[in-house]
Amino acid sequence: MKPTMEQRQRMTRRHFLGQSSLGLGTAALASLLAKDLKAASPNSQTALQGLTHFAPKAKRVIYLFQNGGPTHVELFDGKPSLAALHGKPVPDSFVSGKRFSTMTGKADGKLMLAPVEPFKQHGQSGATVSAFLPHIGSIADELCFVKSMHTDAVNHAPAISLLLSGGQIPGRPTIGAWLNYGLGTANENLPSYVVMTSVTKNTTCGQIFYDFYWGSGFLPSEHQGVKFRGKGEPVLYLSNPKGVSQAVRRGILDDLSTLNKRQFHDFGDPEINSRIAQYEMAYRMQTSVPELTDFSDESEDTLKMYGPDVKEQGSFAYNCLMARRLVERDVRFVQLMHAGWDQHNSITTELYNQCRDTDQASAALVRDLKQRGLLEDTLVIWGGEFGRTPFIQGKLDDRERWGRDHHPYAFTIWMAGGGIKPGMSYGATDELCMNAVQDPVHVHDLQATILHLLGIDHERLTFKHQGRRFRLTDVHGHVVSPILS
Repeated sequence: MKPTMEQRQRMTRRHFLGQSSLGLGTAALASLLAKDLKAASPNSQTALQGLTHFAPKAKRVIYLFQNGGPTHVELFDGKPSLAALHGKPVPDSFVSGKRFSTMTGKADGKLMLAPVEPFKQHGQSGATVSAFLPHIGSIADELCFVKSMHTDAVNHAPAISLLLSGGQIPGRPTIGAWLNYGLGTANENLPSYVVMTSVTKNTTCGQIFYDFYWGSGFLPSEHQGVKFRGKGEPVLYLSNPKGVSQAVRRGILDDLSTLNKRQFHDFGDPEINSRIAQYEMAYRMQTSVPELTDFSDESEDTLKMYGPDVKEQGSFAYNCLMARRLVERDVRFVQLMHAGWDQHNSITTELYNQCRDTDQASAALVRDLKQRGLLEDTLVIWGGEFGRTPFIQGKLDDRERWGRDHHPYAFTIWMAGGGIKPGMSYGATDELCMNAVQDPVHVHDLQATILHLLGIDHERLTFKHQGRRFRLTDVHGHVVSPILS
């Protein structure tokens, strides 16, 4: 029997319908995306590659994500009323009907807690930054502080998922994956979306880095973030085994590619193309990653600027310098995630360590980008998933264990470069830092603004999944135009 006839006889109903629908689906998709695919690579299988709806102001993003919810009350949003009400019950009008975490439950009768460190105005902009963050304060004129952020979630994982993917339940693509899908890569030898994690030493805040924080959701998996490890080789298995030369490795990959292409021809599963792309990226990274992680070409002044931990792999300072080196090489989205900000009972102790580990390197990154001419088209974002309560968690007479609980109703982030107006503060909270009352900015608004800065209309970058066209901002989001340069 001929092989083709044998294959037809063995074909299942599911296989037949899958192959039959592939041609129609491809034609429909081509029709729907015809406008946006003008700049696409002719070899592109799973990305739009070059989609922009208008001229971008930023080409790259570095997101300094602070896991755990940095306390806006302690760091950026000091109000005289907090000091005046220290030790007194929170007014009912500020907490009535509000939902807090189970650790707080009802906030009625909770005692107000004044900031433990003083605030100071910095630069010509007069931005108020706590003594906890002197280095960030010193670059205040480069920053835009958004003090009216708010979110819908009261616990860490749902709040981080909402901010990074647009949904509290895991399974949606994250910002970096959307950008990778929509814009493609500008560097063929490194991933377009890189993630690095770090944790403050000796912290008791047990934040977990879930893979869905940089996942691709229902987009093809080649668009997910590539996590660089904090110890040893940044990416496992890049080195060839002993006795395997580059020529042999290349031959193996070529044979695998041939087999995978046959499989794709038979089944049409886009994940097969993702597998081919990932194999090829790993091969190219064998030479690009060792060069990337070699700091020998960095000046002593640069290394000193980032702080004493800059050569310690896995530290926040090391990751910040790596982020600069990555965007120099046109990596599109770099996501640094630093855990330890969950100060339920360590405002007067561990918060000092947390700020010491992140303050200098964050400011150095902005300075370094600017002096190299990269800040103009690189968007830097610093912030967490929510803020902390203005009232105390714990006992007022136990100062060493003062803490603050999760607070979704107001928090602060800052942004720099990439089309953002420098030296300004946008939005405001009430006199107790409880609610965003002036120009409130929801997390969906932040997402829409990030996409806008990269030349994308957040309502038009969509992906059809389970019969619905999904987007990063779900059905919400408005660009925060006043902060754009």
